[in-house]
Formats: sequence, structure tokens, C-alpha cells
Amino acid sequence: MGYLCGAIPVALLVARRHGVDLLTVGDRNPGAWNALDHLGARRAWPAFVGDGAKALVPAAAAHLAFGYWPAFAAVAGAMVGHAFPVPHPSRGGKSIMCFVGGAFALSPLAAGICGALAIVITLAAAFKYAARAAVGAFPFVLYVTDPIEHVAAIGALMTFIGVLFVTRRRVPASAAPGAPPTT
Repeated sequence: MGYLCGAIPVALLVARRHGVDLLTVGDRNPGAWNALDHLGARRAWPAFVGDGAKALVPAAAAHLAFGYWPAFAAVAGAMVGHAFPVPHPSRGGKSIMCFVGGAFALSPLAAGICGALAIVITLAAAFKYAARAAVGAFPFVLYVTDPIEHVAAIGALMTFIGVLFVTRRRVPASAAPGAPPTT
């Protein structure tokens, strides 16, 4: 169920509604961050919420019904679905917002603390710094709030995101072959 939810191209649909094809602009990533860059915060927020909900909803349901580890599997499935959607597995994103949504299902306390950190940094500086700080702080906060097995499992999910960042270095649309030169 997690994979199926993760494969729903929420950010692509949100951007398309505003006349933008995320696969041809920016870093060509079909996720919420690229939507933010090309739609602005006011029009991109549904992409952030939707990409997070793709993991939050199945993981929360699994957590309530079966416990932590099935919920973890739902988050992992949603992240894989976002990164490798059928029928175009090479057109997936980096699963960051799926991870964030899943974090709220797996460890609401740690995610809430990091969410509060993100709000403070956003108000003091900018959202781009806040998001990075909150995601970076999450395993450390988790270490204090949750069992060590959960910290290790979250580390595996974060490693998956890291591998995606290394292997999915898409050429920005402006630098693609045949693109008009930028001035």
C-alpha cells in the first residue's frame, strides 16, 4: 500500500494544474522542492502536503493496526514508490517529503520537535535552511525520544535518500542539450 501511495505523482499534478511540467524545468525532479522553485510557496504547498501524505497516511494506518515495523515498511514502500514509480521508474523523485510525512507516523514526538525547529528557523532565516536543519536534526532527536532500533531504521531511510541524491544528479533544464543559452 505504501508503494502505491508513493507512486502517485502529487507534485507533478499540482505543477501541471498551474501549467508547469516539472520534468522539463529546474532540476527536472518531480517533487515538491522543484515545485516550490517554479510555482512559489503559495501554489506549491499542496505538493509538499501531498508528497508527505503519501507516506504519512499508509504508515499511520499500519502503525495503528499493526505496530511500528509494518508502519516502517509502509514508509519505505512510499519512498520507493516516489523514487521509482511504475511505469516510469527513472522519472521518480528523491523521496524527501515522503520521508518527512513518514517521520510523523513513525515518531510523532521527534518529528514534532523537528517541525517546531523548522518553524523557528523559517521565521528567523528561510524555509530552505529550516527544512535542512530539521531533517538533519531528526536522527539526533530520535536518539533521545525513541529506541535505538528505530534510530537505525530511520538511518536506513536517510541513506536511501542520500543514494538518490548521489545517483539522481539531473542536469538542470537550462543546461540540457538543445536548451537555449542562459544570460
